[in-house]
Amino acid sequence: MISPLPFMKSVGFYLVLILFASSGYLNAQGIRGIISGSDGTRLPYASVFVSPLKTGTTANQEGRYEMKLPSGRYLVRVQNIGYKTQETEVDIAEGWLEKDFVLSAQGYLLQEVQVGKGRKEDFAYTIMRKTISKKKYHLLQYNSYEMKVYIKGTGELTKAPFFLRNKLKKEGVNLNEAYTTESVSQIKFRQPNKIDEKVIAIRTKGTDNSGVSPSMFINQSFYRDKIAGVISPLSNSAFRWYKFTYEGSFSEGKYEVNKIRVTPRSRGDNVFEGTIYIIEDQWAIHSLDLKTSIMGFPINVRQNYGEVAPEVWMPVTHRYQFAGTVLGFKGHYNYLASCRDYKVDLNKDLVIKTEIVDEKIDAAPEEIAKVKQKPGAPPASVVPPNSKMGRKQFYKMMDDYEKKSKDKDRDLLVLTDRTFKTDSNATKRDSSYWTSIRSIPLTEKEKGGYRRDDSLARIESARISGKDSLKVIKKRGFNPVDLIAGGHYNLSPRTSLNINPAFSQVYFNTSEGFNVNLSGRVTHQFDSLRKRIVFTPALRYGFSGKDFYAKGELSYMTKKNVFSIGGGRFVEQFNPEDPIHPLINTFSSLLFRRNYMKIFEKSYASVSWKYVPSPFLTISTSAEWAERTALSNKSDYSFFYRDGREYSPNTPENIELANTGFSKHEAFIFQAGVSYRPVRRYRIYNEKKIALPELSPEITFKYKKGINGLMGSDIDFDRVELGLNHGITIGARDRLEFELLGGAFLNNEKMYFMDYKHFDGNKTILSSLKPAGSFRLLDYYLYSTSDKYFSGHTHYGFRKFLLTRLPGVRYRGIRENVFFNYLKTSHSPHYYEVGYSLDNVFRFFRLEVASSFTNGNYKETGIRVGIATIFKVNRGE
Repeated sequence: MISPLPFMKSVGFYLVLILFASSGYLNAQGIRGIISGSDGTRLPYASVFVSPLKTGTTANQEGRYEMKLPSGRYLVRVQNIGYKTQETEVDIAEGWLEKDFVLSAQGYLLQEVQVGKGRKEDFAYTIMRKTISKKKYHLLQYNSYEMKVYIKGTGELTKAPFFLRNKLKKEGVNLNEAYTTESVSQIKFRQPNKIDEKVIAIRTKGTDNSGVSPSMFINQSFYRDKIAGVISPLSNSAFRWYKFTYEGSFSEGKYEVNKIRVTPRSRGDNVFEGTIYIIEDQWAIHSLDLKTSIMGFPINVRQNYGEVAPEVWMPVTHRYQFAGTVLGFKGHYNYLASCRDYKVDLNKDLVIKTEIVDEKIDAAPEEIAKVKQKPGAPPASVVPPNSKMGRKQFYKMMDDYEKKSKDKDRDLLVLTDRTFKTDSNATKRDSSYWTSIRSIPLTEKEKGGYRRDDSLARIESARISGKDSLKVIKKRGFNPVDLIAGGHYNLSPRTSLNINPAFSQVYFNTSEGFNVNLSGRVTHQFDSLRKRIVFTPALRYGFSGKDFYAKGELSYMTKKNVFSIGGGRFVEQFNPEDPIHPLINTFSSLLFRRNYMKIFEKSYASVSWKYVPSPFLTISTSAEWAERTALSNKSDYSFFYRDGREYSPNTPENIELANTGFSKHEAFIFQAGVSYRPVRRYRIYNEKKIALPELSPEITFKYKKGINGLMGSDIDFDRVELGLNHGITIGARDRLEFELLGGAFLNNEKMYFMDYKHFDGNKTILSSLKPAGSFRLLDYYLYSTSDKYFSGHTHYGFRKFLLTRLPGVRYRGIRENVFFNYLKTSHSPHYYEVGYSLDNVFRFFRLEVASSFTNGNYKETGIRVGIATIFKVNRGE
């Protein structure tokens, strides 16, 4: 998906997903003008709705609106939150009708309500209880609907770190320039969750036109409990999360509209704050003006609803705004949407008129008990006309009806079902077409942005298609500086070379001294985008050991398979999962004279295969022959502590094996593994199921065999391992993650230390990228084992805990976490860690403090610094 603002690719669109939209379509002649308040202030983004056509639009930031209409007489309603709605009839003939609107401030009538024995309760609570009781009614009162939508989103990067500005410019991102997307689509919705979208016209950056589709938002309704993880004010648990205040009511035509102030009981991420307007007796949303935040980034949402069918109120205009600053980047994004031409097929089962009674306020009338409910029966068949029902009774009736409808119509494994098609001419619409269809005129910045993007699109199209007839892809000649600084080369339209910068791969360890690495990646994409060949070579030279190393891997990748062969002569850590990064070991050695990384030399040849028949199942196998040679310390260099501290030998310490050194030998190892997720959930896109594996726990099984005698192999062991990991979101933002792992060596006749089971330890100040799968204070190799073992990791993230009880802390996106890690082998004591962390500090870092214990006795406390948990790392990587 391409965001209108590239630097917000992950942040910007994730924040906009909290919202949901639909938008508008336009013609030639029509009505236009300026909308302002009675004091002369322009009203940006005011809503304009034409009732007979079920059509809406939005004024721009200068309060100017424009709506194309065919000839005829129309009732035009102009609405802005906080102002009185104004309606007027207009006659449209040829040409434009210039019509300005002046809105006066909305006045409100106030009242209060008595509860029980004279105890006062804010009138807002009975309004919200009744509205929540009808939420499922509003979601189910139509079988289907369709509409035409117009969307415009504009983003702008206003600040970036000075040292990245040139790089951003090369990638087509300039400061203080508009990045705009527009689209016109036909949207069809069918219960329970089917969305069909056809893009009629689209205009955006580059050639990927999927990013401006509005249908990703269309099912995100405030009548649901959550909106992209944010608690709705109409959630079943709304009173747990919010306080409500009645701020008066006003009349609009035949309806009375109540103004409700929404205040979170605990301000911060994943809750809304602002105002929601509820229509009396209908108990439907009239409009809303709310704000929230995700990860500390503020988001504002405004919606105006229209009566698109008898007593059916749906959004007709939307506005979403956000702005943010992170790591020196600053920008903002504005998303406008308007709807037109609603066609609604009403659900005849729900064509009922009943008065909702709040039993907490009024005594339930006798006729309520006379309404005989049959679980799942159509409400129209059991509810007498103009009857009264208790809110709890009405909610239960709708809940039963919904469950029966789901059982009949819905595949419970499918969460969403979306079809997306693009008209063959959608991207070919010229500027005259957009002038005729666009409801909100472009600004000068937006026009300049389109001129820039049109030229960049030609380059992108050539790169993707592999056809460069216009010679827009610039081919670079080889530059030796790229070996040091890194570089990218297009060897052909489908073949590329990436050179990793050698200057960032200069390391130090005590076995090689300073060493320099040169690595890269050659990728060839076949005509089918699902097939490619990747070659990853690496070269290395150690100055103290005066050894040259080289290795490479060649992989052939298809949709379900990855075949790889590799080989060479290189150095490797005793723990093949590389628990300490060479750069971290470099700083630890040179600055503190602590050489934690232990390595040996390996000459090897390997072959592997990974098969992914479904996103819920992965099968992998590999075989490797290796000649393994011990390395000793050959450098005693460090910046500090030369006199008072000695480097440790290049042989790890272990409680099971007194001497972890080894003689030169050969090894042949076979491995097989299975990863399975038993809970299957999908969304459907273009009639294809797309899995949602993150909703299921993962069960893993691994088998590792050292085969004695094969190709001279000197080892003989068998190891099995079973694991379970999962993550669960709780409430608004709490999250529990855990990882359990147990295994045993069925045979350990002949092993060397690198064949032991090792654990993800850490003795440096930098924490692991896997907060729910690693230890903070464990020695890298002390408890490595050739016998039975079990480890467990639990990580719980709080929305509000200690410091995050302060709203100012929560508004910065900071989270608090606690964690517990445990390890026991046949020969080790009970080892465990408890810890606390501040997460998302400066939106990027995680600060931790942890204490470790053995057999209940305190051992040590340490501080760790890591990357924020929002930056996920796939398990096994």
